[in-house]
Amino acid sequence: MRFVDEFRDAELGRRLAIEIRAAADPDRHVKLMEVCGGHTHSIYKYGLDDLLPSNVELVHGPGCPVCVIPMGRVDDAIAMAHEPGVIFTCFGDMMRVPGSDGTLMDAKAEGADIRMVYSPLDALRIAKAEPDRQVVFFAIGFETTAPSTALTLKRAKAEGVANFSCFCNHVTIVPPLRALLDSPDLRLDGFVGPGHVSTVVGARPLEFIAADYGKPVVVSGFEPTDILQSVLMLLTQLRDGRCEVENQYRRVVPYDGNLRALEVMAEVFALRPHFEWRGLGFISHSGLRLGDAYADFDAELRYAVPGLRVADPKACQCGEVLKGVIKPWECKVFGTACTPERPIGTCMVSSEGACAAYYNYGRFAREKQLV
Repeated sequence: MRFVDEFRDAELGRRLAIEIRAAADPDRHVKLMEVCGGHTHSIYKYGLDDLLPSNVELVHGPGCPVCVIPMGRVDDAIAMAHEPGVIFTCFGDMMRVPGSDGTLMDAKAEGADIRMVYSPLDALRIAKAEPDRQVVFFAIGFETTAPSTALTLKRAKAEGVANFSCFCNHVTIVPPLRALLDSPDLRLDGFVGPGHVSTVVGARPLEFIAADYGKPVVVSGFEPTDILQSVLMLLTQLRDGRCEVENQYRRVVPYDGNLRALEVMAEVFALRPHFEWRGLGFISHSGLRLGDAYADFDAELRYAVPGLRVADPKACQCGEVLKGVIKPWECKVFGTACTPERPIGTCMVSSEGACAAYYNYGRFAREKQLV
């Protein structure tokens, strides 16, 4: 297949759904986690869950880069944005993520110079255009977006752009998956592996899931037939008693990853001893910081920030949603006090958030009718 409409072919989708029903054990309830928020949105946008047998359940994982940022880090970002002479830059989603006392959008309304950018290179361009101002880039995301930040920092260093710095909140995918698998709260039978992250790290780092925990993994693309085929591959493994890492997304994902991107990341970043995740707490060696060679560009060293841990609002259950313990519609404030227009938690803000997927595609109405 070469064209988008082929990946959304209804007849092929129906054939895959028939094969899925044939592969599923009718006497066993199977729970599969789609790690990436992009998968969650495709599932509910195209109604793929309606094509699955009732005993095959899909649950959401912590693969939304905006959703996992804790409130304390948002407070740190707002504090930097209020520093005199600072131009604070970030992606659009992050401007609406609530901190303990407002959002970056609120800070912008109060007079802070906060600008939305589409890439870290945009932020570097601003720094070169305004050499008398300090420009901070709010870097977020998994290994998917970390290489672009790393390359931007390499360019800033090579060009001597001294008024540019990075507030690094990049995270890695393996530690939170291990934390989930070690959790007694959640029983999983397999994983629809993260397609975007795997374009950089490859499928090999996911082998521990099969080797150490006995769960099958299929790295999946994001089109409807990609996801259906990945579910079929997982059910086939379970039926055959196999436990492997398979790569459905071979047209994009090399099994060993993008070696050049990994080299750049290793040059620029270092692992933090621990990093806080929303809903998952502190996870060892799960976050990235700027390495010593790039310490001059580290905004956390340039500016004094609160650096406090802030508890999520009691009404918000984003943590449970991110861990796959509950579905978004089971949260008490979902669709009422918490909506995309007035979000309480990050899962309702991001374009990859599970709550936003349920809300935008009307899944909450259907789920409530079923209970």
